Amino acid sequence: MKFFFKVLLPLVLIIVGGVAFYAYTQYTEFQQFTLAEDVEVFEIKKGSNIRTVSKELESKNILKPAFLFLFLAKFDKKKINIKAGEYKLEKGMTPEAILSLFIKGKTLQYQTQIPEGGQFKGIIAIIKADKNLKQTLSDNDYKNIMSKLDTKYKQHQPEGWFFPDTFSYPRGTTDLQFLQRSHNAMLKALDKEWQDRTKYKGIKTPYDALILASIIEKETGHPDDRGKVARVFINRLKKGMLLQTDPTVIYGMGDKYKGNIRKKDLKQDTPFNTYTRKGLTPTPIATPSAASIKAAFNPAEGDILYFVAKGNGKSYFSKTYSEHKKAVIKYLLGGKASRYKGGK
Repeated sequence: MKFFFKVLLPLVLIIVGGVAFYAYTQYTEFQQFTLAEDVEVFEIKKGSNIRTVSKELESKNILKPAFLFLFLAKFDKKKINIKAGEYKLEKGMTPEAILSLFIKGKTLQYQTQIPEGGQFKGIIAIIKADKNLKQTLSDNDYKNIMSKLDTKYKQHQPEGWFFPDTFSYPRGTTDLQFLQRSHNAMLKALDKEWQDRTKYKGIKTPYDALILASIIEKETGHPDDRGKVARVFINRLKKGMLLQTDPTVIYGMGDKYKGNIRKKDLKQDTPFNTYTRKGLTPTPIATPSAASIKAAFNPAEGDILYFVAKGNGKSYFSKTYSEHKKAVIKYLLGGKASRYKGGK
């Protein structure tokens, strides 16, 4: 026993102390380690735990040994809840920073844009071509997309119901989830304006406002004109006048439109021809921007009833038909009154 206390115990303590010191220095060095270069994509698959992630980091020569990363995670039990997804590990990151990234779930984000002024068929094409979105919808699903969304507008046509913006999302997001998010954004934008609206004849529901916003979107060549364009249409609705806007006719023509609208097209009656039918079109004709939605609820003041493109992106607005006729001759007909074929 005396031999143990005099010889073996000090030896054991030296060995244990040496091991502890070695472990401490190894762990300290591990904590101070930083990535030498970016790791563009490191994926944590669904169902993975901290042990499998530690081994994955080691096998890819990103962080090793695995047991030290595992120890780092388990040192504070609150840190074990890592989230699945793709991550970008940046040069200079420490093990602690990497662990924090996994815990916060700051996954690699991809972006897809829904453009302003486009049609739903164009949105479908964008989504189908996006390799970062998980494709789950069939052509028939797209035809009945509103019924698949969480919305009170399930019976509506999809045109105009998806907010134009650049949306960020992690890989694995489905096409339906993407559309739901865009639709929710449109609902939010409409609701925000609807709550503080001024009532106008012909605009009885948020959907009416969405339709008007889509027409404003297609008729506006310059951002500063949106409020005036909105006022023209609201004044016309109030007076029971035809809206007489070419983009609605073009939308109603569908694939028959070849880039040029003719006088006979303006006379050909369709549900979207605002030269032959009063009021708003049955559905939106495009995806309206936030600015056009705002203009539909906040038009400029005035008695204007007409406008014509000036050729510089802006429009000339008139209160009377005679004034409008002069503007058409000036800006569209090169000043030649004889070429004017319009009528009151």
